[in-house]
Amino acid sequence: MDYERQPYRRCGRSGLLLPAVSLGLWHNFGAGKPLDGQRAILHKAFDLGITHFDIADRYGPPIGAAESAFGQLFPRSLRDEVVVTTKGSNPMWDGPYGKGNSRKHLLATLDRSLARLGLDYVDVFYLHRDDDATPLEEQVATLDHMVRTGKALYAGVSNFSPERTAEAARLLRGLGTPLLVHQPSYSLLNRGIEASLLGVLEQEGVGCVVYSPLAQGLLTDRYLDGIPADSRAAEGRFLTADRVTPQVLALVRSLAELAQARGQSVAQLSLAWALRDPRITSVLVGASSPEQLEANVAAVDRLDFTDDELSAIDRAAKEAGIEV
Repeated sequence: MDYERQPYRRCGRSGLLLPAVSLGLWHNFGAGKPLDGQRAILHKAFDLGITHFDIADRYGPPIGAAESAFGQLFPRSLRDEVVVTTKGSNPMWDGPYGKGNSRKHLLATLDRSLARLGLDYVDVFYLHRDDDATPLEEQVATLDHMVRTGKALYAGVSNFSPERTAEAARLLRGLGTPLLVHQPSYSLLNRGIEASLLGVLEQEGVGCVVYSPLAQGLLTDRYLDGIPADSRAAEGRFLTADRVTPQVLALVRSLAELAQARGQSVAQLSLAWALRDPRITSVLVGASSPEQLEANVAAVDRLDFTDDELSAIDRAAKEAGIEV
């Protein structure tokens, strides 16, 4: 484990440090991928100083397969050197208790996650999304119970509104289990959290680990000449072709010119841009190969931006119709 390869950032006002670039297992882990390839990506992550691995109960395919693969491949000798996080709220089995944020479902899905992972505890358990059908008091009391029983070390939320995040933080603080982290989507193409959520997290002392910082691959070199036949946009996997507009492609090409001048790829520039804000604790990246992961982590070699560079990025984003 090369701890010098990456900078580490404090997660909110907690004592927990996370690497600037973390590995998400949303894509490329599960039954549909060769196990040796998944093993190679994990080993490369260890070599690159990635100590934070983010999963969810539903990740696959099939559902649960990402946790099972990680559980099969993860060296238990490294347990005290890494942070493993998972999430619940998702539809996981049939019947009235197979989804949502009731205490009944969340405790059951965490137990199933731990069995698939082969772990006694996860470092963070997230509510993957808010649940209007379940009182927030019940949702956060369940997180508090998980921490007090030792099945999770910290509590987190994902995809919560700023207002509900602030309320969850208040309720958890009253229970004695502070809200550690929020996981929202954030990228050059999706800047919504800048308006309010980041301010709430700073005020509440909550960390921010962002997913989709490369906008499902749009913010890479892959789309500079249009939509490749084997891309997610072409296949409609989490990214649809209608999002690849001429305006967005013009933005990506502008970023490519700036990235080249900085000695980076579009992906590296986009990750560095997301990390420009000290309120962002870590960015989650996926990887289809060890080489792709190594290239993404190289973003940390150039995290500084000049005012002119940031202004140029904002101008290009506005021209693409992105709210800045």
